Amino acid sequence: MIGYEQALAVCRTDPEAAARMLSELSRELDLLRTEVAVLRTENATLRAECQALRTEVQTLKEQLAKDSHNSSKPPSSDGLAKPKPKSLRPKSERPTGGQPGHPGYTLRLVEKPDRTVRHAVERCAACGRNLVRQAPDRVERRQVFDLPEPTLEVTEHQGEVKTCACGCVTRAAFPPEAAAPVQYGPRVKSVAVYLGDYQLLPFDRLAEIMRDLFACESFSEGTLANFKADCSRRLEPVEAAIRALATAAPVAGFDETGVRATGSLHWLHTVSTRLLTWYYAHQRRGRVAMDAAGILADFRGRAVHDFWKSYFDYDCDHSLCNGHLLRELIFLWEEQDQTWAKRMIDLLLGIKEAVATARTDGLTALPPADQVRFIKDYERIVHAGYAINPVGAANGPKRRGRRKQSKARNLLDRFRDYPDEILAFMRDFAVPFDNNQSERDLRMMKLRQKISGTFRSFQALVNFCRIRGYVSTARKNGLNALDALQRAFLGNPFVPEGNTS
Repeated sequence: MIGYEQALAVCRTDPEAAARMLSELSRELDLLRTEVAVLRTENATLRAECQALRTEVQTLKEQLAKDSHNSSKPPSSDGLAKPKPKSLRPKSERPTGGQPGHPGYTLRLVEKPDRTVRHAVERCAACGRNLVRQAPDRVERRQVFDLPEPTLEVTEHQGEVKTCACGCVTRAAFPPEAAAPVQYGPRVKSVAVYLGDYQLLPFDRLAEIMRDLFACESFSEGTLANFKADCSRRLEPVEAAIRALATAAPVAGFDETGVRATGSLHWLHTVSTRLLTWYYAHQRRGRVAMDAAGILADFRGRAVHDFWKSYFDYDCDHSLCNGHLLRELIFLWEEQDQTWAKRMIDLLLGIKEAVATARTDGLTALPPADQVRFIKDYERIVHAGYAINPVGAANGPKRRGRRKQSKARNLLDRFRDYPDEILAFMRDFAVPFDNNQSERDLRMMKLRQKISGTFRSFQALVNFCRIRGYVSTARKNGLNALDALQRAFLGNPFVPEGNTS
């Protein structure tokens, strides 16, 4: 390219050359403009790709950061990198261990032992004098608590057969437990079902225990299945009674979890109160299964649950599990530095503590002034959360349809739209802070699946749910689990009555 002075000289002496020069400069300028436009397009594309990659990396980091303390993932999914426990409760000034006034649990002497062994003093330990005929000054007592030698007791039932002079042959009636020439009795059946469906032992270990402890040598997997089927059949009326009481309960927790049966995923639904547990197995999770269960359709109390949308289809009062909300808030606070989330955590726990104090004072709800103060704090925190998470703040490439919101916006929308359901526990102390009761009632189901895997038939799953619900209900009402099962086999099962919310 020629310099400015040369170009000026050419323009003065040769107009045609100047025109050619201007034409060449114009073409070069067009090329530069085209290159700039291409570079800008490439730059915009690279920016969008870079932002998409940042978003994807952030999403993957957040997925890796999720565990049982900041999400709904179960503790079993934490693996070897289990997070250090971080309790949200403030540190107590009380020392660890039992507190003053706490009743101790230790062996104590009983007034009437089953067996007494007398240890006599025959000679003096110093001089050797014979003391056999001398009365003792006092008797020291020591008691040893031990198990009797386990043995299998065989009872033979003999029924008389008599022929009357009229020719009629009359046979004596046998008791229900002697329905066949040879069978196991109700105690053996209750122990086997107790070990299998309550203690969740796999069959091989259960059979080994039955052989080693009780000499049940002919104990097979089919035998155990028959015991469970028999127990389930006997408990059908009890299950119906538990279902009716749960439907009429003023407050109940609802939850569901996946379970494997016949090689495919099924869903185990539970309805739980302080004194009731009811299970229901179905192939579906949502509205279809809930309608088939037949409780929520007639339930008019307050249902405590997570934010699963199917629950809101039913015409009853609702309460959201604050345990789930706390875990989501912890995630936003720790992984995204959302300061409003920390403030909301402190507020919810503060309300929970205030409820505990008021309940100790005999109240059934927080005073109205306290409720107004907490609600104002709640609304201020939600407003602050929206201020740092405005609409359209979610990153990522533009797509057709509704734009995906961030986790913070989704959670803020829930706090904005459902304040009554989230704070129901401060207005009515019968409403729990969380749904931990239902989660505890489901936890053993997951443990059973880990131990024994899938159920081989859907009926086996139904039997397990019925037995487990009965035993859980009996335990909540103060009964021994083994005694409750034995009562079922004896035809006198425990049936809950009255207000069991």
